[in-house]
Amino acid sequence: MMELQVASIHIYPVKSLGGFGVPQVRLTDRGLEHDRRWMLIDAEGQFQTQRTLPEMACLHTASNASGFTVTDVRNGTTLDMPWALVEGELVHARVWDDAVDLLLGQRTMHQWFSGALGRNVRIGYMPESTVRNTDPAYARSRLALNDAFPALVISQASLDDLNARLDVSVPMERFRPNVVLAGGEAYQEDKWTDFLIGDARFRNVKPCARCVIPNTDQQTAVRTMEPLRTLASYRSVGNKVMFGINAIFEGPGTLHAGDLVRTA
Repeated sequence: MMELQVASIHIYPVKSLGGFGVPQVRLTDRGLEHDRRWMLIDAEGQFQTQRTLPEMACLHTASNASGFTVTDVRNGTTLDMPWALVEGELVHARVWDDAVDLLLGQRTMHQWFSGALGRNVRIGYMPESTVRNTDPAYARSRLALNDAFPALVISQASLDDLNARLDVSVPMERFRPNVVLAGGEAYQEDKWTDFLIGDARFRNVKPCARCVIPNTDQQTAVRTMEPLRTLASYRSVGNKVMFGINAIFEGPGTLHAGDLVRTA
């Protein structure tokens, strides 16, 4: 039997835009390095996601020599962005119930995203001075602009089991994981408490309740009923559909593709 190990690592520089795989990543005090430090907001500072703007699925990111590039896969237009901002206009924004202060990007960035999405949006960066914490009812950890926790972990075996039940399989990108695991059994992650990836200690906080984003094609933004309809038939808890786990970790450290995974 193949040892349980890290199949791939993924970061998403802009919240709710497409991410990309990396061979290794540094663990910071608020999540994976460069993961979800940028966010699109409306005029009132409210965060924007694929839940209400499925077109965001068509904006993909990839690293470049000095930061990352956003590409609109519908027409090939691109925007180069830095990993971080050190100065800029401070704006008050919200992620769910959390107030966060962001540094606004340049006007050309706002214009590009507004044109791509067909509505006025702005983009901001979470500076080091902005501190956000997880809900203490579940865990005590810092995080960036993630929905609720700094890491999402899914086993490839779990997706394989789901796809065996679907007429048309879906790719892992629909579920936006940070860490994909190879080996073991489907939904094994549900049962874990503490686990090690390489030398980094992780803790399973809770199963991840899925929103409508997995039903959104990440190339076209077309939204259907699957895979949530099928998942709901066997992965429902109450009125929520679970897939993958939310995790916190003890840093600092570095994750590598191929790292062995050991459970407590």
